Amino acid sequence: MTTPPAASLPPPLAPAGRFLQFVRFSHTVFAMPFALGAMVVAAGGMPPLRIVLLIVAAMVCARTAAMIFNRLADWELDKRNPRTAGRHKLISRGTAVAGCAVASAGFIVTAWAINPLCFALSPVALAIVFFYSFTKRFTHAAQFFLGLALAVAPVGAWLAVTGAFALPPLILALAVVLWLAGFDTIYATQDYEVDRREGLKSLVVLLGIPRALRLAQILHGATWLALAGFGWSAHLGLAYEIGLVVILGLLVYEHRAAASLDVAAINVAFFHSNAWIGAVFVLSTFIDRLA
Repeated sequence: MTTPPAASLPPPLAPAGRFLQFVRFSHTVFAMPFALGAMVVAAGGMPPLRIVLLIVAAMVCARTAAMIFNRLADWELDKRNPRTAGRHKLISRGTAVAGCAVASAGFIVTAWAINPLCFALSPVALAIVFFYSFTKRFTHAAQFFLGLALAVAPVGAWLAVTGAFALPPLILALAVVLWLAGFDTIYATQDYEVDRREGLKSLVVLLGIPRALRLAQILHGATWLALAGFGWSAHLGLAYEIGLVVILGLLVYEHRAAASLDVAAINVAFFHSNAWIGAVFVLSTFIDRLA
């Protein structure tokens, strides 16, 4: 095989591009819609621009800190996994540590600017999102802890608007836990052999691929019921109900794609389907509260 001429090779990523790839910034689309949906429901419409910007900033900082922390915790493991072997080459470990510290500080400062309750709970939120990175070393329920980490988002957004806990964001948080556990189980099928070799734990390692995929279907059925429960508890209307129908179709498509066990199909199921689920959720809640 001949080496392609230098002119045809893709240009190297700039430092900012490497950092964004390192933290998978595009995956922010998974948690952000549920935070924004909770925000508009809590406010009964669009809250002041200041609160919107602070919620978005808090989300970005918390997710960035959590992702970098996960990369640091798995630094040596990732080197031995063919799917992730290039991650540590994107930025240095020292840069990653500094980035995690800056993002964590940014989250706490942003929480302070929102309200006293959010500020008081900000270390708890960081502890939850960081703790996930260790769970696959001691429990097969690691996928549920990932869901818990992202479930912080809608509860935090609700607290940012109202300054108080309530039933709807807790039901929505449950939906996020089940949703994440389901689709991360699908995604984890790619690492089944590597996880077994490394002694790591997951629902896929515990159950095997076929039974894990069946469990993911059950989890996503429960997700849909929890999303319906959120709509009921928050008194959402027709726009949200139409969104639920579309989300059900996307969940069915995701599992049909994953059933092939083809890596490309799994990646489609993981990113595209779930990104659309988040988009439909936030769009339907916005229409319901703002139209």
